[in-house]
Amino acid sequence: MPHPNLKGNRALAILDNALAGKYGVPGMCCYNIEAAEAAKKAKVPVTVHMDHAQSPEIIRYAADLGGFDSIMVDMSHYEKEENLAKTRELVAYCNERGIATEAEPGRIEGGEDGVADTADLTGLLTTPEESHEFVATGIDWLAPAFGNVHGSYGPRGVQLEYDRLESINQAVGDKVRLVLHGADPFTTEIFQKCISHGVSKININKVMNNEYLRVQAEKAGKVPLTTLHEEATNAMQAAIERCMDMLGSTGKAA
Repeated sequence: MPHPNLKGNRALAILDNALAGKYGVPGMCCYNIEAAEAAKKAKVPVTVHMDHAQSPEIIRYAADLGGFDSIMVDMSHYEKEENLAKTRELVAYCNERGIATEAEPGRIEGGEDGVADTADLTGLLTTPEESHEFVATGIDWLAPAFGNVHGSYGPRGVQLEYDRLESINQAVGDKVRLVLHGADPFTTEIFQKCISHGVSKININKVMNNEYLRVQAEKAGKVPLTTLHEEATNAMQAAIERCMDMLGSTGKAA
């Protein structure tokens, strides 16, 4: 059961609705305060999530600061037992302040923008047994490793173990919502298959932000700065809308 202080947490409500409606919610990776301000003013359900928080001090500071509906307590750069212990402690700290939490059992190979360098750690595929251990820390969302990676995929392309994902879903899907990381190159078919195996939140980074960079590269120095910023922002918005269509969340605001 969720912590009593999480009653009314809008992030939990959004993902619970996604699971019930069999669609995915995009977690868009944003890097400026304007995104948080836009979320605060939104007239549809939007939540502010702190992704890949790898410092206990930063997590406590963010939880005390307020404004976050959820925080990813990412202690995956520690050995398993220390990962579990720190996750349990920080989950309790966040829950006391009404903040939902996410964790991943092992660091998935690769690198994401803004994440500390943990590429030397071996990527671990999550097992149902590990899922139970992490759910026992009190987390609300679990980001399993089932062949998905942070960053670029190798020459073999995407190699997902859907059977593993389903076994994790069967083990803990009634207790936590599942989260997909490393989804940037995925197709609608892959997204929908992951959703059918219990995934509710899908992190999106390059698909959105690369559109901004594309417009910048094409038009910088050719149009006024205000026009450049507006057109790049519109390109990002169009990419977000395409992602929502792929995940099936378009029109699901309630």
